[in-house]
Amino acid sequence: QVQLVESGGGLVQAGGSLRLSCAASGRTFGSYTMAWFRQAPGKEREFVAARGWSGGSTYYADSVKGRFTISRDNAKNTVYLQMNSLKPEDTAVYYCAAVRRRPTMNAYDYDDWGQGTQVTVSS
Repeated sequence: QVQLVESGGGLVQAGGSLRLSCAASGRTFGSYTMAWFRQAPGKEREFVAARGWSGGSTYYADSVKGRFTISRDNAKNTVYLQMNSLKPEDTAVYYCAAVRRRPTMNAYDYDDWGQGTQVTVSS
């Protein structure tokens, strides 16, 4: 099990950028796939991006490809989500998640979750 704490959310205008961080506890961080999901009011939680433990495999939702980048620093036990060219439809609570398996886009596959950080994009 790993504990996750997100930070970096906030209010930004459309076209702007934010970088989310997710700090993880535990000495085996490098063996986890890390992912970001988001949930807007009244909607289901949806996959945003994932990065495998080796760092080589990355996956993105079509809606964020070319705008968002997931990265990880295993030495710092931290995963990041750089979000550029933000749109009002990116407004949601963003969650960090971890699982000890290959990257997956299914939220039900993830075992550990952070508390979430709010991202609001104004038009």
